[in-house]
Amino acid sequence: MDSKKACILTIDIGTSATKIIAFDYLGKELVYRKGAYPTFHPRPDWSEQDPEQIFITIMFLLKGILNDTSFEEKYSVQSIVLSSAMHSVVPLDKNGNSLGNAIIWSDNRACHIARTLKETELGHKIYQNTGTPIHAMSPLSKITWLRENEPDKFKKTAKFVSLKEYVIYQLTGEFYVDYSLASATGMFNLLKLDWDKDALHFAKLDSTYFSKPVDVFNSDLKIKIPILKSLKLDKETTLIIGSSDGCLASLSAGSLSAKQAVVSVTSSGAVRVFGNEFLVDDKGSFFNYILDKDLYISGGPTNNGGVAFEWAAKGLGGRNYDLSMADLLISLQNEAAKVKEGAEGLLFLPYLQGERAPIWNSNARGAYFGLNILHEPKHIIRATLEGILYEIYSISKSIKKQRNFESLHLNGYNAMHPLWSGIICDLFGMPVSVSTYKHSSNIGAAMVGLTAMGVYDSLENSLVIAPARNELNPNKSKNETYAKYYSLFERLTYKLTDEFEEIVKLQNNH
Repeated sequence: MDSKKACILTIDIGTSATKIIAFDYLGKELVYRKGAYPTFHPRPDWSEQDPEQIFITIMFLLKGILNDTSFEEKYSVQSIVLSSAMHSVVPLDKNGNSLGNAIIWSDNRACHIARTLKETELGHKIYQNTGTPIHAMSPLSKITWLRENEPDKFKKTAKFVSLKEYVIYQLTGEFYVDYSLASATGMFNLLKLDWDKDALHFAKLDSTYFSKPVDVFNSDLKIKIPILKSLKLDKETTLIIGSSDGCLASLSAGSLSAKQAVVSVTSSGAVRVFGNEFLVDDKGSFFNYILDKDLYISGGPTNNGGVAFEWAAKGLGGRNYDLSMADLLISLQNEAAKVKEGAEGLLFLPYLQGERAPIWNSNARGAYFGLNILHEPKHIIRATLEGILYEIYSISKSIKKQRNFESLHLNGYNAMHPLWSGIICDLFGMPVSVSTYKHSSNIGAAMVGLTAMGVYDSLENSLVIAPARNELNPNKSKNETYAKYYSLFERLTYKLTDEFEEIVKLQNNH
């Protein structure tokens, strides 16, 4: 009799790294591996990654786990389920070879295309159908940019896929995409669950250029035999297509209630709410992604989460401390914790990579306001953290106009830090629960995978494996202080709209 313990393997393809974690059927972590890769910025508004490098990283991690005798002797992998970041575009030729780097979510090169489309009746209709804001992040905008600026590459392209779809193709030889990731493209009709004809018309493409859309529980894909052998996997091992990282991170909160918002802060950040209907408005402010039938995750994203903090950390301490980046961040956060709320009159506009919600302005830029001779690096770091979180609070204000949530759940490695979570609780002025497990997308992927396998009969019942949470309550006095600083932050953001435009023009002209 086989004495091995059954488990599920989750692969989360993130912006800075891929994390692979095996869980048992009760959600206990059995093994963890992480592999990092770079993002390239060949121009100020460009963000790219090498799809082949990401696939090689995933294979290296998988082999490290599955070829380890201590793991192999104890556990039997029944299924593999996938998670990934959204909004990437990889053009492939007719043989399935990439025609260049992936253009990832933070890339802003298509801002002019998005802005022009957004102001048209067609742009409004596409948003109403797809639920994805018309913005440079959208694959619709990126693909149109390729058509207009790299026509030779565009003509050679037979498929436009995401990084996750590229990995699926390498593993299986098939082009499949889950509804969740498809709903982040700006080209997928949320009601018809198929590629949107108006978006296709705008891109001058047809549906053959895109993968077959399927629900997040789909397990039809078969891993190639040579890969199964290389990884020492049984031929019966199923590949479950899974969802997007944002949806899965929200699922890991352990509640599907519309009365709770989920705040995630990793490299980027987002505020998300569950609902049986998606949110749209005349301004095209909200994203809407499908998790399950009649279950949508709506909200708004920021480009500038942990990436803005790391940028400040490198500038203030990266060359002066004999520390790893992780230790440097810890050291700077400890110093920032000594500074009172408001950073003694210093504000930070965190728009280092333009911004998505709620201003949807790819030309927005970062700034420190209120600097004086008494400010030290610890004040700048405190202001940086607060500025990132003021921006996230501004997203929540726009969501609250349509869905009145009453509490927050925090996940993502930055939001879970005591300094960050304390600021969020006091800034929002509402009860907060903080996840005790930082790999939220992986545990969410396990929930989807175990539901697909029939271990749990619904996503709602799979929530029993959600990580434990710590509870926080806001400080009224600090909330009042933050309200005053936030008001100034918001006014500065909108007052500088014209100046953002002007500085970008100056940069582009020199």
